[in-house]
Amino acid sequence: MKQRSIAGTWVSEIGLGCMNLSHAYGNPPQEKEAIALLEKAIDLGVTHFDTAALYGFGANEKLVGKVLKPHRQRIFLASKCGMRGVNGKRVIDGSPKAIRETIEQSLLSLQTDVLDLYYLHRWDKSIPIEESVGELSRLVNEGKIKSIGLSEVSAVTLRKAHSEHAISALQSEYSLWTRNPELACLETCLELGIAFVAFSPLARGFLSGEISDSSVFLDLDIRKNMPRFQTQNLQKNLVLLKQLQSIANEYDCKLSQLSLAWLLHQGPHVLPIPGTRRVDHLEDNMQASKIVIKPADLKKLGQVFNSSAVTGGRYPSATQLEIDTEEF
Repeated sequence: MKQRSIAGTWVSEIGLGCMNLSHAYGNPPQEKEAIALLEKAIDLGVTHFDTAALYGFGANEKLVGKVLKPHRQRIFLASKCGMRGVNGKRVIDGSPKAIRETIEQSLLSLQTDVLDLYYLHRWDKSIPIEESVGELSRLVNEGKIKSIGLSEVSAVTLRKAHSEHAISALQSEYSLWTRNPELACLETCLELGIAFVAFSPLARGFLSGEISDSSVFLDLDIRKNMPRFQTQNLQKNLVLLKQLQSIANEYDCKLSQLSLAWLLHQGPHVLPIPGTRRVDHLEDNMQASKIVIKPADLKKLGQVFNSSAVTGGRYPSATQLEIDTEEF
């Protein structure tokens, strides 16, 4: 696996987002299946693993910690605070007290003494970003975390935070059909030497070409309430895949592989972390780094999936208010 740098460490250029194994997309897989997938990722050379206190309300960190503990010295482990489960409800809380409570539980669940990277999962807008980052900086000084990251914030907020303490990574949604980072954050990260970690790089499964009907989503699947996956919008968005397929045919690769390869071409500081529950999808994803896309095709892909071509917002209105990213 080719390598890219994050927080001063070289890691596999394609990492693994672990959320799918415990959270968000309906009933999670059986533990045996989840363990097998994590172990396969290690076998394939993945060294960048991403989890969060929120995922499964702690269950994901415990799963990841259990499986990765024997490999801890050779992997890069990232988790997140600032959004967690409290009494069965999702709560955004960026207070120093909440951050402190969350890191202690995360270290325990992940069975490690220190995290390589710790993100503020969401900026709690009731608290100055400098205050939350200030507490994270104290965790660095105490040796509980090695570096600080932010998630779903704007370039302006990123600069404010970076002036308080060096930010090593910004994680936001980025894929062919979510191009918001191109408004400011990608360039800002490059300027400041910050890694850009792209979550949902396959558009929550849309760019795999395997979602053709919104009726397949279970009640616990967050896509069920996302505007882009509503029946009327989804049918319009599916038209875009026809052009993606024609280019993928030229490279003799799958839609998902071409989509991940496109991300890798957006800059050396971009690190996608696709998530999956299936070993065959995992194997496919890791092959994407071998694909070299011609400049003309990169341009064509960018034009096909421009911001005005995608129908529907990426979050419901209530969730949209919780994030701080630039919007088209």
